[in-house]
Amino acid sequence: MITDMASYLRFFDSVRRRTERDVAALPSAAAGWRPPAIGGETGWSIGQIVLHIGGSRLYFASAYRGEGWLWAKAEAEANPDDQRTWLPWLQASAKRFAALVSETPADWLTRRIEMIDTPGQSLAGWRLLMMMLEHEVHHRSQIDAYAGLQGWPVPDIFGRSAESIDALQEAERAKHAR
Repeated sequence: MITDMASYLRFFDSVRRRTERDVAALPSAAAGWRPPAIGGETGWSIGQIVLHIGGSRLYFASAYRGEGWLWAKAEAEANPDDQRTWLPWLQASAKRFAALVSETPADWLTRRIEMIDTPGQSLAGWRLLMMMLEHEVHHRSQIDAYAGLQGWPVPDIFGRSAESIDALQEAERAKHAR
């Protein structure tokens, strides 16, 4: 459970920095890449996913603030086909998100917020904020999966690869007598 907004925003900052790092690592070919011809969200380009991440931050902020579950339109600030607009949009949406939630009352973290699609069902404010983070990580992983399948570099999470951790296992087992 999140108990104070400052701690949450520090965690959000670490998540959004990793998202920006991964988007920045994409080659220029990413702007033109498209998944197989599928309709809806499953067929979104990488640029559309990036815009969706930024817009969703503001969607969750709107819901948290009691202003409704309303999409923020990114088209005026970013172009899904222009990779040069992706990072500025992510940075701007992060800044706007933090500004929208940073000064909200502490008791909003525990107040109940009605769900958009399930009348009568609600969740605590802190849970809504965690949903936003899980949503971002989900789509960042989607971008990273697409990049990996294309053979593009994918940054290691926390700067550690599975191979680097595997190389340390023998010493770690000896250290812990296992």
